[in-house]
Order: sequence, then structure tokens, then C-alpha cells
Amino acid sequence: MRIFPGDEGVENMTKAVNPPQIHSPFANYSHAIRTEGAMLFVSGQLGVAADGSIPECARGQAEQCFANITEILAAAGFETGHVARINAFVTDRRYLRDYMAARDAWVGPAAFPPASTLVIVAGFARPEFKVEVEVTACLGRQ
Repeated sequence: MRIFPGDEGVENMTKAVNPPQIHSPFANYSHAIRTEGAMLFVSGQLGVAADGSIPECARGQAEQCFANITEILAAAGFETGHVARINAFVTDRRYLRDYMAARDAWVGPAAFPPASTLVIVAGFARPEFKVEVEVTACLGRQ
């Protein structure tokens, strides 16, 4: 299955990554950009499933964020172990533990877990969203 239109046989070029297994971007942006085959910059993922459903709880939303990121990584030829940095945003301090539990389960027992930032924000574009997660991955990291 081709993910990138016109990329047959081309490995080293910047590409947009928008896998059909996850919800389409909400506006004019790509879910991720893969640069020259080595780096992947994943846009903030919200807790929305491909069918548009949104878990009510912060843990469920965080798990969906990471499930979306897993699909994006795979579509670009990356794995979870390639993630070098995680930036996350929650709308309330009470969601910190739920987010961190989902993140720790996703990262697993890595010898060198990725760098991570967690910020409390006033809100997102839609009030039902509680968590957003973005990552940067590098093929040289594992």
C-alpha cells in the first residue's frame, strides 16, 4: 500500500504522512512530516478514533492519542522505539496521572525512555478534548 502519492522507488525525500487508519486532520495540515528519511515530526494527536468517537475519560483519550501515533509511525516506517521526544498537553491537573499511565504503558520498559514534556493548557479547539500528544522520532534512535 502506498501512503505517499508519487513516491514509488523514492526513499530520501520529505513526505506528508496521513494514514487512512486514523481520523483525517481537522484542517489544512498533515498528521506528520517525514524529512529526508531520518526524522518524523508528528502533529498533535487528539483522542479521536477513525470513526470520530471520543472517549470521555482522559486515560481513554490519551490511549487513543498514542494509538493514532502508533499508526502514523508505522505508516512512515518508524516504530515506538524511534520516538525521541514526547510533548503532551492536558486541560486539567487531575488528568496528569491518567495521561502518564497511558504514556508509560505505550513507552514500555525502555532502557532510554524518550524526552518528555507535559503542559497544562486552558483548552483545545473543542471542549470535549482533554489530552493532545505530539512526538518527534528519529530512525537513528533505538
